[in-house]
Amino acid sequence: MDTLNDIFIQISSFLWGWPMMILLLGTHLFLTVRLKFPQRKIFTAIRLSVKRDAGATGDVSQFGSLATALAATIGTGNIIGVATAIALGGPGAVLWCWLTGVFGISTKYAEGLLAIKYRVKTANGKMLGGPMYALERGLGWKPLAVLFAVFTALASFGIGCTVQANAMSVMIFETYGVDMWMTGLAMCGLLAAVICGGVRIIAKVCGLLVPFMALLYVAGCVIILVNNAAYLLPAIRLICKAAFSPEAAGGGFAGASVMMAARYGIARGLFSNESGLGSAPIVAAAAQTRNPVRQALVSSSGTFWDTVVICALTGLVIVSSIIAYPDIDYSNGAALTKEAFAKIPYVGTAILSTGLVTFAFSTAIGWCYYGERAVEYLKGSRWVKVYRLAYIVSMFAGSVISLTLVWNIADCMNALMAIPNLLSLLFLSGVTVKETRKYLWSGHLDDNMDEERME
Repeated sequence: MDTLNDIFIQISSFLWGWPMMILLLGTHLFLTVRLKFPQRKIFTAIRLSVKRDAGATGDVSQFGSLATALAATIGTGNIIGVATAIALGGPGAVLWCWLTGVFGISTKYAEGLLAIKYRVKTANGKMLGGPMYALERGLGWKPLAVLFAVFTALASFGIGCTVQANAMSVMIFETYGVDMWMTGLAMCGLLAAVICGGVRIIAKVCGLLVPFMALLYVAGCVIILVNNAAYLLPAIRLICKAAFSPEAAGGGFAGASVMMAARYGIARGLFSNESGLGSAPIVAAAAQTRNPVRQALVSSSGTFWDTVVICALTGLVIVSSIIAYPDIDYSNGAALTKEAFAKIPYVGTAILSTGLVTFAFSTAIGWCYYGERAVEYLKGSRWVKVYRLAYIVSMFAGSVISLTLVWNIADCMNALMAIPNLLSLLFLSGVTVKETRKYLWSGHLDDNMDEERME
């Protein structure tokens, strides 16, 4: 097992090295320029996300699809991931993480648009879509579409299920002393009750969980930032300086370099918002929307909330706490956020533990939907129940076993998902521009899509 783990560590390091960072960030920048900076429409996107498109075709509301995508996206990466980036790359990593989110809005926009453009309607009226359909129907690349679906299904058992189960069981054990197997059983029961209800139940549960968990976590961050008010501006200055000058960080961060700050900031930002990964468009395809551009805007708002807001708050909390409390051990990324929240008297640890558990559980729900759609694309709907059973069993297994190997395998699967998805975004960028010109740039955002698109 140790040998196998070492092999996957090497593969993961290669896949998530600078070539991948350049491909992902390059795609973000390319789409931002070619789509004339869709970030400037973010407030329109937020407005659309809370409106229902009356008479539009789809399985769930636009808010429901966004909530499900956010449920799968907002997770331990927003909390532990940012802290790890700071521990490894210094405070400057926060700025790179934030910039990745800002430019990633364009990529998430393109993913949402193509999801609606190339989705299909089954005999029973269900909407299916995502990168595998864009690859097959838009480019005729069926083998690459199959590979994407395979990697998605495999990744769902790792980063979506067992890793999240382990995070929940460990957090509850360390905070409240509850045995990990008991947490595993409870989570399996809750998960089964949700996912067996299908996409509509998943969307409803996520629609309740996402606002609750986000508001709870943001409230905790705001309390800490109020307590650290005197250190907030110094923290912002340090983040900006350290992103381009490693000496600015000083102390234990003296060994960090600009390259390390950029690498870990970009990598954690990409893991956090999943822009370019290809997961979110799978649920975007189920949205009730008048045309592809409306859903593209709604999808893009997910990256705004995930990285531009929540990850930025996390980064400010950690860096300001490091300045305010010199006793914090900032060499341990996993413990950084926990120590920062512990500074809130009485309720700090409870807020963090509740947030982490809720984030992890919602991520498991969202990724189960992604895996289901991947399996349905590969083998048909008859295999979905088998997948659900395997997913629930994996949830229990993840809560009681060590997951070092699983983490590394999941990292590899995520990278292998991203590559075909990014290719589809680049090669279909002309289609994205054409649809954007038709509905957004020409002022026809309220028009309905042509019926032939709903084959």
